[in-house]
Amino acid sequence: MAVAEAWLEKRAPVIWILGMAVALLPAFLGPYPARLGINVLKFIVLAISFDILARAGQMSVGHAAFYGIGAYAIAMLSVHKGVPVELGPLVGGLSAAAVAVGLGFLTLRIKGAYFSIGTLAFAEALKVIFLYARKYTFGAQGIGIEPLFGGNVLLSYACILGLVVASAAVVRLLEVTGVNYALAAIREDEDAAAMLGIDTTKYKVLAFAISASLAGAAGGFDAGYTTYVYPYEVFSVAISVAAMIMPIFGGLYTLSGPIMGAVSVYLAEEILRKWIPQGYTIVYGLVLMVSILYLPRGLRGLLLERVAPALRGREGAS
Repeated sequence: MAVAEAWLEKRAPVIWILGMAVALLPAFLGPYPARLGINVLKFIVLAISFDILARAGQMSVGHAAFYGIGAYAIAMLSVHKGVPVELGPLVGGLSAAAVAVGLGFLTLRIKGAYFSIGTLAFAEALKVIFLYARKYTFGAQGIGIEPLFGGNVLLSYACILGLVVASAAVVRLLEVTGVNYALAAIREDEDAAAMLGIDTTKYKVLAFAISASLAGAAGGFDAGYTTYVYPYEVFSVAISVAAMIMPIFGGLYTLSGPIMGAVSVYLAEEILRKWIPQGYTIVYGLVLMVSILYLPRGLRGLLLERVAPALRGREGAS
């Protein structure tokens, strides 16, 4: 595994350049591929945001809470205050981060399944609150806003691609600054980490805030892109489940894992949506079962254990 990782690390620049080229391609292939690409990139941001929190040992099942906060923040400010929808990712990210900091000090003392249940309850509570705060959110009617960049698909595509790059840069920053090591120590044994002098509360709140800000930025973008914010949609359990399953399937605690997981799971869902219109969500259950039983390290682990050694062997033979 270590040899395969070193082999891939040497080729990282080439892999990232090819990846960016592939990511840009759908924008120029027509409306449907562009929409597909935008949705894939949006879920990449959500998957990365979930993975950041998971690095601290916290598994959120209510990630849609921050996605919805980001979407509603820009929608309400746009309708009531005239704030440009182009500021959606910034407004959504800051709003979600602010809520996460306050919530984090209250909930991050809870561990394991209790934390997961708490985040799910928080997302469902927000859905009810936004449904009944009709004066500001228009309730079940939802909020319609101006299209992002006047409906320009290429600019919207560039915006969400930039958000993916920014998310990747945040992950690299966490790794370079050593924050990732503190999060890993907390994940493995929080009490031992505290005994070593690590401020566990500070680092967990930091991971929670960063994770929420990225999810909120994705929600802020999607509000302008879809031009409509509906509580049952932005706070849906489906978004939370997707944000959780994609990085698990791709490989947790890495950057490439959530990216691979988001691309493969979303495309599989899109294919099943055409074959089984009423039952395509079964893909989530299947993906989770396969990941737990046969891919404990996710797709990234499969790549390192099988594909990379094979390619390295071919290079040696040639």
